[in-house]
Amino acid sequence: MTATPILWQPTPSEIKKSELSNFANWVKSHHGFDWRDKYRNLWSWSVEYPDLFWDSIWQWHGVIGRKGKRPLINGDKIPGAQFFPDSTLNFAENLLFNADGQAALSSHHEDGTIETLTRKELKGRVTALAGWMQSQGVIKGDRVAAYIPNIQQAVETMLAAASLGAIYSSCSPDFGFNGVFDRFSQIEPKLLVTVDGYFYAGKKISRVDVIRQLKEKLPSLVHILVHDYSGKAWDLASEPKISLYSDALEHSPIEEYKPVKFNDPLYILYSSGTTGAPKCIVHSVGGTLLQHIKEHRLHSNITKNASVFYFTTCGWMMWNWLVSSLAIQAKIVLFEGNPFYPGPERIWKMAEQEKLYLLGTSAKFIDASRKAGIYPAKIANLTELKVICSTGSPLNVEGFDFIYEHVKSNVQLASISGGTDIVSCFVLGCPIRPVYAGEIQCRGLGMDVDILSEQGLSLKGEQGELCCKSAFPSMPIGFWNDPDGSKYYSAYFEMFNNVWRHGDWATLTENDGIIIHGRSDATLNPGGVRIGTAEIYRPVESFNEIIEALVIGQNINDDVRIILFVRLKDGIILDDELKNRLKKEIKAKATPRHMPAVIIAVKDIPRTRSGKITELAVRDVIHNKEVKNTEALANPEALALFKNLPELVI
Repeated sequence: MTATPILWQPTPSEIKKSELSNFANWVKSHHGFDWRDKYRNLWSWSVEYPDLFWDSIWQWHGVIGRKGKRPLINGDKIPGAQFFPDSTLNFAENLLFNADGQAALSSHHEDGTIETLTRKELKGRVTALAGWMQSQGVIKGDRVAAYIPNIQQAVETMLAAASLGAIYSSCSPDFGFNGVFDRFSQIEPKLLVTVDGYFYAGKKISRVDVIRQLKEKLPSLVHILVHDYSGKAWDLASEPKISLYSDALEHSPIEEYKPVKFNDPLYILYSSGTTGAPKCIVHSVGGTLLQHIKEHRLHSNITKNASVFYFTTCGWMMWNWLVSSLAIQAKIVLFEGNPFYPGPERIWKMAEQEKLYLLGTSAKFIDASRKAGIYPAKIANLTELKVICSTGSPLNVEGFDFIYEHVKSNVQLASISGGTDIVSCFVLGCPIRPVYAGEIQCRGLGMDVDILSEQGLSLKGEQGELCCKSAFPSMPIGFWNDPDGSKYYSAYFEMFNNVWRHGDWATLTENDGIIIHGRSDATLNPGGVRIGTAEIYRPVESFNEIIEALVIGQNINDDVRIILFVRLKDGIILDDELKNRLKKEIKAKATPRHMPAVIIAVKDIPRTRSGKITELAVRDVIHNKEVKNTEALANPEALALFKNLPELVI
């Protein structure tokens, strides 16, 4: 068997200076555990002694709050365990401490405008906004909803709500009325903070009519605050119960942060909702903070003053992840708009301008850059760039090669995977381990991740269900409007008793890394053998003729046949020669069992608003089932391209 090539590895000096080594040596001095400079040893200790591990994270970082004496109760129950049940803290206070003249935020807009804030300026705006919210009656536990682009006002609104112990929930403005209403109507917000419109690919899109509809259809709303982003806010501000965002910033600031319990709610995030109403997933104050501190400092090696960017919208959990790096006193960089506007070099040029330490994006963006012929190393000075994160879908080997050949040869490429469900990662980067082609570097500290067979047996080198066998702080508190917890339980715990089954089909490699093969509910099953969709995407996406692809299984004669849809570049025809090359490459890079029975060219492929292709929605369409929530899709009109295809008639 050919060894997986190493693409990058840290120097002994980099290992010694890393935040992870700093923490591990702190643990050694305080708890007597000698990790012997091996990540695997530290990981094993962290999952064997979760109470000591998470207590150490709190102390080592210096979380602001009252910790209490009990780090963990009911630790053998999942769900049922509780971390730091006696503690109190405030999320915003932990992000806004040390409010000095250091840069806190840089917000890039599609038109080239850049807004910046220091930590002092950010705190001043947040506390004034919190004062205004308080004047509207917002108290602990109230919901503050934001229908807003990825701009500084989103960060300010979240922190203002958290300052008061309120619960923050956001949707990006590319959702139409139905998509926003499907989400916010479930949580009954007291306040709505929004913009009058937004910009994408040079176009101005108004949201005035949607705001008026929300005002009418959400009776829980006490007030709406509108930021004048596209020049139409004055049309709304004259109406009852609507004010300008800028006016709210003139309010007297709050004098202190509201202390809340560790396990009180902070965020409500939403599942994609393509197969039904979106689930409202509730995340805790302390669990989110502690988990993000761990991931930022130990796994991403972020330190004070580092410049951190993730390409995301306010409807994706990577936005929440990014903002938490304020707790490290890093500078967060925001981008709102089309990352390929006015050209595909936009984000890479911004990386140079902001001297990014960490650049986060999606596997699709990396592949799109590759296919656009962009060579970032030639067009941008990326000297300061030390970490590139990729998520959203599995990053293929070609994506790894592109980064190391055309972006930077000495960068830590951290493919990461977790999700909205845990507002964090199960598997991610490690600054003291090598990067192997096509593999995620490690299982997260404190995350008892294992790959299980359908019988619940641990697997290595074989595909199975990605699971977590013990509790962790960023497990959801539960789902909103699920009083007996039955929906929460059925989502994660029905398959294996006392084990979180995440729904990813994965392999634990000989290098102790992880390969994600796709969602387990989207795995293919031809001839009774389960196949991860990523194993087909990898060879297909290496073709320059193909922009993107989607693969599903079609039920036929008590079996399943593989159907491959491809979106081709302009001028390319899906002829027999291209089909045969595709099948040959899939057979060579995977197995004969992976070869599609039918290959079909389509003009577009449906995807969620966070950019993920929607295999399950297409599978429903070709089986003549209703797709229940098309508002969750960025391009729902694409579903029509898959209806009544003659090639699929059985």
